Amino acid sequence: MNLTPREIVRQLDRYIIGQDEAKRSVAIALRNRYRRSQLDDKLKEEITPKNIIMSGPTGVGKTEIARRLAKLVHAPFIKVEATRFTEVGYVGRDVESIIRDLVEASIRMVKNEKMAGVQGKASRAAEERILDVLLPSQKKMDPNSLELLPDSTGDDTEKTALVKQEPDSMQNTREKLRLRLRSGKLEDSVIEIEVDENRYPGVGVLSGMGNEDMMIQIQDAFGNIFPKQTRKKKVTVRDARRIFEQEEAQKIIDMDEVIDEALTLAEQDGIVFLDEIDKVAGSGMGQSPDVSREGVQRDILPIVEGTTVMTKYGPVKTDYMLFIAAGAFHVSKVSDLIPELQGRFPIRVELKSLTEDNFRQILTQPENAIIKQQIALMKTEGVDLDFTDDAIDEIARMSYLINQSEENIGARRLHTVMEKLLEEISFHAEDLCGQTITVDRAFVQQNLTDMIRKTDLHKYIL
Repeated sequence: MNLTPREIVRQLDRYIIGQDEAKRSVAIALRNRYRRSQLDDKLKEEITPKNIIMSGPTGVGKTEIARRLAKLVHAPFIKVEATRFTEVGYVGRDVESIIRDLVEASIRMVKNEKMAGVQGKASRAAEERILDVLLPSQKKMDPNSLELLPDSTGDDTEKTALVKQEPDSMQNTREKLRLRLRSGKLEDSVIEIEVDENRYPGVGVLSGMGNEDMMIQIQDAFGNIFPKQTRKKKVTVRDARRIFEQEEAQKIIDMDEVIDEALTLAEQDGIVFLDEIDKVAGSGMGQSPDVSREGVQRDILPIVEGTTVMTKYGPVKTDYMLFIAAGAFHVSKVSDLIPELQGRFPIRVELKSLTEDNFRQILTQPENAIIKQQIALMKTEGVDLDFTDDAIDEIARMSYLINQSEENIGARRLHTVMEKLLEEISFHAEDLCGQTITVDRAFVQQNLTDMIRKTDLHKYIL
């Protein structure tokens, strides 16, 4: 997608409040990708993405910026925690699994696109398969399968007569059944279909070995050796249509083409978000970094710097992937990372703590604003919520105060406050059906008194 940096920032503003500096940085990095794609091949190879490292308190939008950015440009995206590679000392996952996961995400994305493109053909094929189940051919027809036929009374004589119908009459019956199917009259009817059995024999005994990638490869190998097995399953016509459409779409698309396109997309447009990068940095207290932490940094370094990772789909180069690292950096600093890793993240952005005004904006402005979410949730129970402006101001004020006096968890504090505020309404929603409840400043103060009192007490507890 060809978006200017200004347009990218404008799109991010729809979901993320504040953090203008971080938005500008990622927008420029993204635009540079487009600029690189316009160059000739010789110069294009020399230009690598300028990776970004974001520091700031939890809950201020670091992950959300990266995730929304990937959705905006329709790029393969993977989020991993750096701490995953140091669990129980240093026996965590292999860092190359990051790239394998990104490739899998890219394949899923391209596959879904291709399947959406053949949805019409898949729907027609699925309809025919459902009709085959409802009305088998004369050779396969069983009187029990005629229960869903139009105008069928269930009488054995009629069923036997239908079995002996001439081909023209069978075709007419099929068309009548098709009309009923398309009108939705059979959606809740239960039919028996055959589905693929995904479990491979003999693999279960190997589980628990601790290497997920090895297990996946072993399963794939067994899947190729043993023929696919099917099993009968009773489902509604609605569910059968969904299953058949998926199966038919997979038959139509060319998986070799999907894999080739997905690998190129991952290499050229993939975005890797390395969260909790500060947890593998040194303490900055004048002592040498922990061995396992520095080991993780050195393992991550080749991937960020540019290397080739072997996957089950073939080799994948990481040279042109965009890496965005993030961390709170409360104890350590960015400068505590090993110099080689610092050098691979030339763009550094510091995200600011959220203000009371930011909280007020987060509650109402984004397209998925928290207030809108709560109103929609209660609407499903027939309860209308009406938030006044002074109530929103009070919620923002209390959330900001709690963050200041306790642990600062950023915008996540709003979820805690909103759940506490609407706890009674949510619990008794069925009794309030048809009512409109006004949430004003007095309502907020009354329901959040205990939360504020506990916060005040924490000031005096050592």
